[in-house]
Amino acid sequence: MKQLLILSGKGGTGKTTIATSFIELSKTNVYADCDVDAPNLHLMFDYHVEPKQSDFVGMDKAYINEELCINCGKCVDYCRFNAIEEKPYKVIPSACEGCGVCELVCPVGAITMVSDIAGDLLLYDDNRYFSTAKLKMGSGTSGKLVTEVKKQLSNNTYDEEIAIIDGSPGIGCPVIASISGVDLILIVTEPSLSGISDMKRIIETNKFFKVPTVVCINKADINDENTNEIKKYCTEIGVKVVGEIPFNKKVSQLLNEGKSILNVKEISNNITNVYIKTMEELL
Repeated sequence: MKQLLILSGKGGTGKTTIATSFIELSKTNVYADCDVDAPNLHLMFDYHVEPKQSDFVGMDKAYINEELCINCGKCVDYCRFNAIEEKPYKVIPSACEGCGVCELVCPVGAITMVSDIAGDLLLYDDNRYFSTAKLKMGSGTSGKLVTEVKKQLSNNTYDEEIAIIDGSPGIGCPVIASISGVDLILIVTEPSLSGISDMKRIIETNKFFKVPTVVCINKADINDENTNEIKKYCTEIGVKVVGEIPFNKKVSQLLNEGKSILNVKEISNNITNVYIKTMEELL
């Protein structure tokens, strides 16, 4: 099974919208949302079953046993993250980085490191396998959770030719975890300065992984000069531009109604052409 990862660098370029369209066009029954900080792919599909849910255990957090604590304050003095409240001494879980220095300096052994549930791992199985997750606010283990989302997807593949993965914005841990092991990356960019900058950052990040990459220019007609700059840059570095999609006000309206943007005749052909060219590179 081939895995297509869709990235954007910056938010708001249309990455999830394109991912949704690709899932419809391919008719695949296997897909994932690796934007664990703010998953939203599930909003575009109807499911008739509740997801199978399991706890995701992230890094350990400190715990203070108040019965053993002698209120010496050493834990507060040594904590670099201001994660401990005083009198009574308690750990603020969202601030604790799990470094363990408080456990080390406590003179009476009142502090221990305990497992912390950092999020929910979700699997929808409704004759389709949709793997996703929700990271708990303040947790810093998004990359590990993305790895679990992808592992869950690989373990439940049916007999599908492709799996489509909706990645997260940026170039940080969740994106790096998403890139690992995929067969092709589709970067959805836009002709804005930030869109161009973030597209270049993803391409630079991917140099280490050497995953084949193609680019789609969404809202391509809002700035012809920047669109041409994107195409010129991609030509210079040998990255194929698989198509352009024009801006259309109807898109946001349909998304708000939970409907497919393939219903917009003015852009459906463009999206289909981008899909066809992307599949030619993937398969």
